[in-house]
Amino acid sequence: MESPVAIVTAAGRGMGAACARALARRKYAVALMSPSGAATQLARELGGLGLQGSVTEPADLDRLVRSTLDRYGRIDAVVNNTGHPPKGDLLEITDEDWRTGLDLLFLNVVRLTRLVTPVMLKQGSGTWVNISSTAAVEPSLEFPVSSALRAALENFMRLYCLRYAANGIRMNTVLPGYIDSYPVDEAELEGIPLRRLGTVDEVAEAVAFLLSAEAGYITGQSLRIDGGMTRVL
Repeated sequence: MESPVAIVTAAGRGMGAACARALARRKYAVALMSPSGAATQLARELGGLGLQGSVTEPADLDRLVRSTLDRYGRIDAVVNNTGHPPKGDLLEITDEDWRTGLDLLFLNVVRLTRLVTPVMLKQGSGTWVNISSTAAVEPSLEFPVSSALRAALENFMRLYCLRYAANGIRMNTVLPGYIDSYPVDEAELEGIPLRRLGTVDEVAEAVAFLLSAEAGYITGQSLRIDGGMTRVL
């Protein structure tokens, strides 16, 4: 059977790279992109396709999709991963920073769905996982741009599922809390019931599950990977 093909964005390090490795272990052919050359290097290691580019640039996303189709002829899964948006005091964040966050956290997913959904419709199947943040459900004044725009992504995901679930296309989101790709202080660690950071590999395993056939009846859902930190229903 032909190997399934997965796109992973911001795949040069951290959660994106862990997802790429987890999918390669499951015999996916991977197409990776990151702003640095790290995704290209990782793709060589995994026997996949690697490109240098940013999710904030529509031309780079288009190139990623076209290159994947040219090489593999299909796209079965997409992992929408990205970097961190600007921070600042709520009313002091500039319009420019809000627009940067919009491109980085929300429009990146909208643009990629426009490009890949016709491919999945033709195939009759496809799966998506967005890597977001617990800020989507428990907003923080420390991360205003992230909190507002990741909440918007939650509703876009649900709207997408309402539109395309009947076509065999699923979309889910994972909401990591504090993960070991970034340092935290002792006070933040004390706020996590499990009293430890999550690992990028734990996030990657959850992503791989949501992309798998075993999760075939799961769509439009957000899975928190936060050690019990968030408490909202």
